[in-house]
Amino acid sequence: MPRRALKNFTIEHLQIMDQDGNVDPALDPKIPDHDLKDLYRTMLKARMVDDRMYKLQAQGRMGTFPGVKGQEGCLGYGYALGKDDAIVPAFRETAALFYRGAPIKNILQYFMGMEEANVFPPDVKIMPIPIAIGSQTLHGTGLAWANQIQDKPGVVLIFFGDGGSSEGDFHEACNMAGIFKLPVIFVCINNGWAISVPRRTQTAAETLAQKALGYGFPGIQVDGNDFMATYVACKEALERARKGEGPTLIESVTYRLGAHTTADDPKRYRNEKEVESWKPRDPLLRFKTYMEKKKLWSAAWQEKLEQELAVEIEESVREAESEFTAINPYEMFDHVYAEMTPELIAQKEQALEFADEVAAMQH
Repeated sequence: MPRRALKNFTIEHLQIMDQDGNVDPALDPKIPDHDLKDLYRTMLKARMVDDRMYKLQAQGRMGTFPGVKGQEGCLGYGYALGKDDAIVPAFRETAALFYRGAPIKNILQYFMGMEEANVFPPDVKIMPIPIAIGSQTLHGTGLAWANQIQDKPGVVLIFFGDGGSSEGDFHEACNMAGIFKLPVIFVCINNGWAISVPRRTQTAAETLAQKALGYGFPGIQVDGNDFMATYVACKEALERARKGEGPTLIESVTYRLGAHTTADDPKRYRNEKEVESWKPRDPLLRFKTYMEKKKLWSAAWQEKLEQELAVEIEESVREAESEFTAINPYEMFDHVYAEMTPELIAQKEQALEFADEVAAMQH
């Protein structure tokens, strides 16, 4: 018998606002002006918190952390979510987290080393920030499965990076989500680099969005620096999930303008010409240009916002540092299980004995 095509697949790319702040009128989601002002303020807040954290780290008042500059376009995903929906973050989505109610203090304290700050207020549906790359895709899928089993209305949005898409956890999560048509949205923040590994050496696939097709659900690629595109793509994915049609994978193409973390030197592996080519596509700059064209932005308003946010950030820094508690590394044994096993008790005792021996030798 002759060969025949079973099915043809296509992957769409969505951009609504270009880098000059011009919006396609046919795709314009018509966001109200008061929301636009609030969204711009949130994006600026994420940028300013990031800048403040760099200074704190340089002063020895904060540990290593990943910068978010250039990736604030993820704000659109946070804006699209409803009150019952949850975010399972990676670590560069502070714009979306802030919009959903995450306190600045929690972000600061977490990167100061206070793991307890990774638990957000009860009314803020945000899961803890993970360290193991890609692990959160499984956690978020489990949460979505629980919602489905219990007939709860919430959809789960999972952020992860292009590096995370190379992890087995991601593929297992997609497989499970596709089989059970879970109410989950996978958002791959593709910033081109997994630390020093370029996206081209991670996968032979033309897009990361097409990986969804192997698991039986749709994928779409969006301009991740266009907050309108991220909002519209997320809104469409939410509608699918709420109707019981299952998951969506969104590849959000963006770029980190800074280092992977404060412990990284990107000049060792990244061409500065590449960085310069992305600066005009900065999501904050693009948003500002758009707001200016709509007569919603002015230099005076910008100055007022920066002054207000500077006060808010400094108050958060003072609060975070005043509540800071010394880190006790031996507590790691206490929280592996609900109740410590005999093996863990013995390991903790051994570790404490070793610490006492080292302290005695030093004195």
